[in-house]
Amino acid sequence: MPTTISRRVTDLPSYAFAEVDKKVRELREAGVTPVDFGVGDPSCPTPAFIREAMAKGADEYASAGYPSYVGGKPFLEAVAAWTERRFGVKIDAGSEICSTIGSKEGIFNFAETLVDPGDVVLCPSPGYPPYNRGTLFAEGKPWLYGLPASNDFLPDLESIPAEVVAKAKILWINYPNSPSGRVATRAELQTLYDWARKNDVVLASDEAYSELYFTDEPPTSILEIGRENTVVFQSLSKRSAMTGYRIGWVAGDQRIVSAFKKVKTNIDSGTPNFVQAGAIAALADEDHVAEMRAEYREKRDILCAAFRAAGLPDSTPEGTIYVWQRVPEGMTSLDFAQTLLREDIAAVCTPGPWIAEKLADGTSPGDGFVRFALVPTIEETKKTADAIAKLSL
Repeated sequence: MPTTISRRVTDLPSYAFAEVDKKVRELREAGVTPVDFGVGDPSCPTPAFIREAMAKGADEYASAGYPSYVGGKPFLEAVAAWTERRFGVKIDAGSEICSTIGSKEGIFNFAETLVDPGDVVLCPSPGYPPYNRGTLFAEGKPWLYGLPASNDFLPDLESIPAEVVAKAKILWINYPNSPSGRVATRAELQTLYDWARKNDVVLASDEAYSELYFTDEPPTSILEIGRENTVVFQSLSKRSAMTGYRIGWVAGDQRIVSAFKKVKTNIDSGTPNFVQAGAIAALADEDHVAEMRAEYREKRDILCAAFRAAGLPDSTPEGTIYVWQRVPEGMTSLDFAQTLLREDIAAVCTPGPWIAEKLADGTSPGDGFVRFALVPTIEETKKTADAIAKLSL
């Protein structure tokens, strides 16, 4: 008798970025070398001083055994110190911070902390898939709210039905926003915080792109607004090009962080000590972050100028490493993405509907958009931009 696969897995859609990887492989097998703007994985090397700190850490902790489940004291103190420097917010290293294996692990498993079967979690669309996939694995019910361009990529929380709000346990927000690149103002974050407090909903803020911005002022953290019933998820993946090392943290309301620690100690064995050593070095330095911001800004400007030259609407983002580009009139997102796969362009991007699940009314806020991750080199970006600028659309 064949083994029955769990409903959680059989009902799970394919992961969008796995589909992007598949398309890249197909092009390469056909003899075409594509420029991959599909997956948000920085191509620049992790800065040398961070790698050197990890190498020293590997020797220092050679006989240390398992790391702390929730992060070693030096790492937690480094996070607390950085948070105070960057946002002016004091958090307690011992009780209000927990390390994570990158933000994805923490985000996916967070629902297990608060969600009982049937509880609702409010997730943005478009948005990071682990918000709603983690909810499903916790036997909760994701309720997708849209981030349409018509509302300046902000949620219209007052439009969520009262019966949905009554069952909601978590509201996920993400600013600077992936994929739109929108940076929320302090006043806009205050509105979101007030709504969550009024409705007794835990506010979970994914701030993985807080250091990658192009605005005059750096983005605000929700912790600057308040921390009661509020947590933030952070990562060094994009800030310090440490995607492969898997380190991040959750911080905020002590009661919620403490409960999350209980979940985490039953799931994994923590981030390796030598990786924490690298993260400590990364958090102590801002020069490499400023250099990365400058490089992403240059690539953003090159690509967005090409789209404008091709006659497309200006979709220049305020932050993140993405361009959420409107497609030409009369074309679908998939049509445009396939056009860009022509051999004379060979640019891989992500069609908007692949990362924007349908809302309750059957519409997808990803329709009419494609996402470009600004991870290829400047030279590759220029090459692609030259081809795009020549398009007759």
